[in-house]
Amino acid sequence: MRYFYEAANQGSMRLASEKLGVAVSSISRQIGQLEGYLGVNLVEKGRRSVKLTEAGHLTYDFHRRHVAELDTLRSKIQDLRGVRKGSIRLAVGEGFLSSAFFQAIDGFHKKNPGLHIETLVGSTSEIVRMVEDDDVHMGLVLQIQPEPKVRVRLSLAQALMVLVHPSHPLTRKSEVTLADLAQHELCLPPKGFRIRQILADMEAETGTFLEPAQTTSSIVMMRDLASEGRFVTVLPQIAALGEIAARRLVAIPFADTEAEPLSVHLITRLGRQLEGAPGRMLSVLEAKMRCWASPFEASARNMITAQVQ
Repeated sequence: MRYFYEAANQGSMRLASEKLGVAVSSISRQIGQLEGYLGVNLVEKGRRSVKLTEAGHLTYDFHRRHVAELDTLRSKIQDLRGVRKGSIRLAVGEGFLSSAFFQAIDGFHKKNPGLHIETLVGSTSEIVRMVEDDDVHMGLVLQIQPEPKVRVRLSLAQALMVLVHPSHPLTRKSEVTLADLAQHELCLPPKGFRIRQILADMEAETGTFLEPAQTTSSIVMMRDLASEGRFVTVLPQIAALGEIAARRLVAIPFADTEAEPLSVHLITRLGRQLEGAPGRMLSVLEAKMRCWASPFEASARNMITAQVQ
């Protein structure tokens, strides 16, 4: 069942053999034995890639549920025994890799030193896939479309903010227009990213069009360039909580239009019940996200006022 599951996940027996460290013939033989046991074809014959039959999809889903339920059972038993051991796997978007997130994970680990915590970083689509396939217990992402297999545990709206170094001339303003922004060197995501789509709507509304000096798909690079003082960037505030708190960056709201907010989502697979350590981590992240969503709005305003004075 494991060999079949990995072959389906990877899309080919060759890739599955590389991941599992066994010969392709072993995977093919095991899948053949499983088909013989069940009395149906699980994989369409005559294809170079692995394409599942209807029975194959049912078997794949059964195994995924079985693995998730076994993980839940282990967590429940460990809790009954009072054993603070186990593992937690979570996936996050790059924008969450800030000191605020690191402190939340570190604080949880100090209270639960026996746990192994694995944090994977990926794109939104990669994180959604990992959550759907039970490769991780939970995910933190920006702005996803409704997914039938995903449960949004918590969703927070985040307005786009102009992020600059505390010494930057824009900190003399309590609000920034697109015309103000256009006068400075910008580092923005490439076109096609949700942030640029929101900015494009604002540009069309105001008649002011931005020409970034640099574009990057890395939120960390955008944040770091802004904190060096030369560049201005635009991000949701949650992507720079640590930098704002440490006064390496100042967040300034937009003035001349109502920018559509981005949403931050904490997600799990629909129907998966997290118990034990993963359940405790989920509760901690829910509480932290609510804290992140509000105090920093006031903090940013106070920092702007301090700069003006």
